[in-house]
Amino acid sequence: MATASFRWILQLHRDVPKAARFYAQGLDFSVNVVTLRWAELHSGSLKIALMQSPSDHVAEKGYSSLLSFTVTDINTTVTKLMALGAELDGTIKYEIHGKVAAMRCPDGYMLGLYEAA
Repeated sequence: MATASFRWILQLHRDVPKAARFYAQGLDFSVNVVTLRWAELHSGSLKIALMQSPSDHVAEKGYSSLLSFTVTDINTTVTKLMALGAELDGTIKYEIHGKVAAMRCPDGYMLGLYEAA
């Protein structure tokens, strides 16, 4: 029996409802709860908790944790995420195993996208 099990990933955001919309509309996460200060979302067994940052400092444009997602259509997903305020970090790369892209969400966190060939 495991002594620890994964609970969730916690991210700090300036605007929790906006961040929840980003994950729900851009990456099809299901929303369990959203308030002005807290949100819980899930996709399969992955759970993300979003909490309002206690200050204006959230994530600087540098290095942050990277959440990586497998998507069925990378071009459509990139378009949806950009409409929700994300920025493409570089270009979509066409590798032998599939397409990959890196994006920065509105509060500065990095997202990796992968579409299998």
